[in-house]
Amino acid sequence: MWAQEIVAGRPAWRHVPSGVVFRAVPGGTFRMGLSDAELEAVRAIEQADGADDNLEAFFAGAVQARPVREVRVEPFLIARHPLTVAQVRHWLPEYEDSFAESASNTARLEEDLDDLLGALPFRLPSEAEWEYAARADTTTLTFRGDGRPDEDQVLGDFADEERTAAAENAFGLAAMGSANEICGDVWIPHFTDAPADARPRTGDGPRVVRGGGGDLHPWQGCDEWLLLLSATRDEAQDFTAVRPAAPVPTSQGT
Repeated sequence: MWAQEIVAGRPAWRHVPSGVVFRAVPGGTFRMGLSDAELEAVRAIEQADGADDNLEAFFAGAVQARPVREVRVEPFLIARHPLTVAQVRHWLPEYEDSFAESASNTARLEEDLDDLLGALPFRLPSEAEWEYAARADTTTLTFRGDGRPDEDQVLGDFADEERTAAAENAFGLAAMGSANEICGDVWIPHFTDAPADARPRTGDGPRVVRGGGGDLHPWQGCDEWLLLLSATRDEAQDFTAVRPAAPVPTSQGT
């Protein structure tokens, strides 16, 4: 079921039946949530006229990604990038995507999301796993640093291998933050009493989504770049992308 390969100069696990490439994310601990330093970095961008609008709504909503806490994450696999239209069609052959210009675009699912999740032999990452993977051992706004993310950090088509590789972080993951990626957690608008490990929080209601900076591209000057931040989180509403996760295989066959 699994084959070990080198993809873009990095070790990877390919799910042989579907062809989806996964990266192995090492275990570790990290500080999850919008830190004071990150909030100060966003304020510095605003004060330097790097923001398009007043960001008071962002700062008022920062409580949704706080309090910051240390989280322990076990090793796991996560897809190199969100599933594309072509990859989704491996499980849902009749899948159509009105948002996509080609089969190599990120798939955005609406009423067919549950059908895909029921067909996948994988799971959704918890949002702790997602943020840990997005940060890739950094503590800055994005893995690139504390500067305002530019539109060149948006990636939603993976036909160009060179551009995909250039968009990878230190864990070999591309386009973290570009798509509106669904996680395994139920939406709770804070981290109070959240577990100290990477288990998803369960319950009734909509799930958490992370990212989405590319879903609003071309940007309209409404500070969509904030959706590219590693700690930005929201409540799932409309269409979502899927970046599946899985246990690290014990061998190439399992």
